[in-house]
Amino acid sequence: MAYTTIDDPSQYFQTAIYNGSSSSVTVTNDGNSDLKPDWLWFKKRSASGDHNAFDTSRGLTERIFPNLDSKVDTGSNGITSLTDGFTSGTFYGDVNGAGQTFVTWQWKANGGTTSTNDASATGVGSIDSVIQANTTAGFSIVTHTGSGSSGTIAHGLGVKPDWVLTKNRTDNSEDWAIYHVGLSSAEYYIRLNTTAAQAAGSSVWGDTAPSSTVITLGGANGKNNASSKLYVSYCFAPIQGYSKFGSYTGNGNADGAFVYTGFRPAWIMGKRSSGAHGWFLFDDVRDNHNPTNQLLEPSNNNAETNDSFDIDILSNGFKLMGSENTINGSGESYIYMAFARHPFVSSKGVPTPAR
Repeated sequence: MAYTTIDDPSQYFQTAIYNGSSSSVTVTNDGNSDLKPDWLWFKKRSASGDHNAFDTSRGLTERIFPNLDSKVDTGSNGITSLTDGFTSGTFYGDVNGAGQTFVTWQWKANGGTTSTNDASATGVGSIDSVIQANTTAGFSIVTHTGSGSSGTIAHGLGVKPDWVLTKNRTDNSEDWAIYHVGLSSAEYYIRLNTTAAQAAGSSVWGDTAPSSTVITLGGANGKNNASSKLYVSYCFAPIQGYSKFGSYTGNGNADGAFVYTGFRPAWIMGKRSSGAHGWFLFDDVRDNHNPTNQLLEPSNNNAETNDSFDIDILSNGFKLMGSENTINGSGESYIYMAFARHPFVSSKGVPTPAR
């Protein structure tokens, strides 16, 4: 069996940086492969501004905010078209403010083509869902309407997802709910939009990890299954040489732990799960050399900072280079998510180049 099925990760994930304008801006991706994205996550770098996200399942007129508990906002001037990249409108200052710098992280699902799982007809799950899945890249976008009672929704990946992000689209004051394989158990969830530690809550994931076919939802929980409320979930399964989701324990030392991913990371996000602290997010485009320290935080709207702690991006993982609680507190538990620039070894046995 080949080491990886994905020799060119830029087919499925890319980062782009650009300058805002007082008029529409077209951003063309510069990876080895063209990438027409299905999930786009934006952040203003040069000043404070909310994170904005769009996807082709909900439609490009509906934006959602990774750092907020708010419901969706609908307008026609966010993302106007997709090619190998995207064209932005002129209205949203957090996507295209004049004189500001921005980053967008982009993932490919199924080109906007969805399928509906009628649970009663297929026997998969108990709650109907609409799925846009890319099984090669281990990524699906799932929308459903809450039932108000315990149940399951199909995710379309064919293998167990290790990372699921779910957001209530209808109501304000509902946090993002995250399932992650690196948390203590499926009893726990963690919030994308806050600094809080992992929390126990059987009504969120029903104390049940996702299976190869379905995600379990607890009872009438506003975060993922309140009656008649609309939800979106982003589901990721690990793909060798392309994506990895796991955990590590900090050592409180500037010569920190090494985290093996099996690829040279292009994007790394994580959070202390054992205690309250902000999320961290690094990529290899905003900071294209080691040490990497251009920090953005999904849990707030802060501008990009050149932080006092670093990570080194290596050919087969990343190394923590700071003792701060954000990334490497002594004895603290952390979760991480990572996507590849290059697999450690290609399907033809070619090793990845060093950064």
